[in-house]
Amino acid sequence: MSLLQRFQQYISENHLFSSGDPLLLAVSGGIDSVVLCELCKQAGYSFIIAHCNFKLRGAESERDADFVQQLAQNYQVPFLKKEFDTAAFAEKNKLSIQEAARELRYSWFEEILKSENISALCPLPSALLTAHHLDDNIETMLMHFFRGTGIHGLRGMLPRQGHVVRPLLFARKQELKQFATANNLAWVEDSSNALDKYSRNYFRNQLIPLVQHIYPEAENNLVGNLRRFADMEQLYEQALALHKKKLLEFKGEEVHIPILKLQKSEPLHAIVYEIIKEVGFSAAQVEEVIKLLGSESGRYVQSATHRIIKNRRWLIIAPVKAEQSQTLVIDADEERIVFENGALALTQLKSTNVQLVNDPAIALIDKSTLQFPLLLRKWKKGDYFYPLGLKKKKKLARFFIDQKLSMTDKEKVWVLESNKKILWVVGQRIDDRFKITDSTKQVLRIQLTNNS
Repeated sequence: MSLLQRFQQYISENHLFSSGDPLLLAVSGGIDSVVLCELCKQAGYSFIIAHCNFKLRGAESERDADFVQQLAQNYQVPFLKKEFDTAAFAEKNKLSIQEAARELRYSWFEEILKSENISALCPLPSALLTAHHLDDNIETMLMHFFRGTGIHGLRGMLPRQGHVVRPLLFARKQELKQFATANNLAWVEDSSNALDKYSRNYFRNQLIPLVQHIYPEAENNLVGNLRRFADMEQLYEQALALHKKKLLEFKGEEVHIPILKLQKSEPLHAIVYEIIKEVGFSAAQVEEVIKLLGSESGRYVQSATHRIIKNRRWLIIAPVKAEQSQTLVIDADEERIVFENGALALTQLKSTNVQLVNDPAIALIDKSTLQFPLLLRKWKKGDYFYPLGLKKKKKLARFFIDQKLSMTDKEKVWVLESNKKILWVVGQRIDDRFKITDSTKQVLRIQLTNNS
């Protein structure tokens, strides 16, 4: 089977695009992208050629841009070009040259795919085609392996990811060279490909040839591994979906995970990572989350967008902005609970052992007046209580005015409630209905401390 036939077969088998779809081809002028152009032409596909001039190789960069423009004229297809000050962009954004070039080119390609400005030239393209081939994918897999990207990295690049399509991933570099020669194709050479300062070039020019001295079939074996790892990833995702179905309970914006079930899940680290990575947590935070399983209620780990909170027998994943994430449940046997203002230490005493203190950080509560579980939450508009010493209820908003609390102070106030009744405005005053009296037998002493 010819390279053209295999090209068409690969596109069909992987459902990459349809024969009538207009395509955007990323063309550097090197042999790989030139072969991609020719294959698309011979297969009868409609395409646009786009070229990035990164201004990194002086006259050579200008030569490449002129060559690709001429290539587009030869194929009689629209040509788009963009020039970038890549070095300045890399310095400004603290990126390597490679990272900067990648970010710039894919941002521009995305703009083209969404732009109506090219409609005068041709129909809006439905996909971006790149000329990555099987040798590139071998290098990608090895780079991911040494970076430690896990199973998702080991399967290398996919034939399609969003709008990005890689229809040459089936072909070896040598096959592309043979096709170019057989079809009398011209191309330009990028002199930087010979430099080992770029990590991909080092793998290509140094590491893989060195390994092949010991294992001559190394590249063929790695091709086989790419297929196996892709299959393994599918099995991994299937198993992970089953674990998630058993563990995750969705409640509005929150996800609740029963701690007992999670602790029995194996492999624990992998399952935790796959759950938390979707809400902005890193692999380095997996251990912190696992430590939460045995911590006090109220402890949490935070990403840029979410918190994972230990709440009794549950882990709760909640958006940082969600009000629900600011409600903690306290059981009768709880001794300490941590929240954003510090920690509450709960001690049960006999009334004979209680010494009255005039300290707003300590609440002495008649235990017989309580109904567990208690709720610790931020105060909200409409809340009221019966301040100690008064028989009339007072709204918290009014109480804060009387106490001369600033706006910032008010935002930090939490309340403790029992059966929908506020028993303590934490750090301020208890409710008169829960005070200890001469008939009190059991006392719950609650002390607000710093979070340490």
